[in-house]
Amino acid sequence: MIMTDTSTERSHRSTSPRMPDASAYHSERRRYLARARRNPGLRQRYLRNLAGYLLLRGAWSFGFFPIILAFWVPLVLAEFNPVVMVQSLLPHLDAFVSANPEVQARSISTVLAGWASIGLFFFLFDVVINPFRSPFQKEADVHMRAWSQSQGLVPPDEV
Repeated sequence: MIMTDTSTERSHRSTSPRMPDASAYHSERRRYLARARRNPGLRQRYLRNLAGYLLLRGAWSFGFFPIILAFWVPLVLAEFNPVVMVQSLLPHLDAFVSANPEVQARSISTVLAGWASIGLFFFLFDVVINPFRSPFQKEADVHMRAWSQSQGLVPPDEV
């Protein structure tokens, strides 16, 4: 039977930071978030950040990606020769211009539906990959780090 020195165990336990009680930690976080949501400046920053996030994701998804696909795919199919690409598109453009207005309207609506579907696909994919990070959550993270240090606790992310 091995005897251990209990005094070293006690001193080691007292110097190591305590683990937080999960319920106390989460209840403090909920209380802080409830107080923070009443702050009008933080609420305005939340709305500004949300609008900027949605605008940026929408610009990428409905602007950049469909345009790149619309030009990149034909350029690849034309083996990176823009002259061949334009020559293959000219008969289609000529047929579009000489067609009656109903056919032109159907062609335009088909292009717009394709544009919207590609944009929506990339928008949903982008939102899943890059979720919105609320300023409330950022403020709560900062507060909880300070709260954990004041309580002498190890924050859950450092366990």
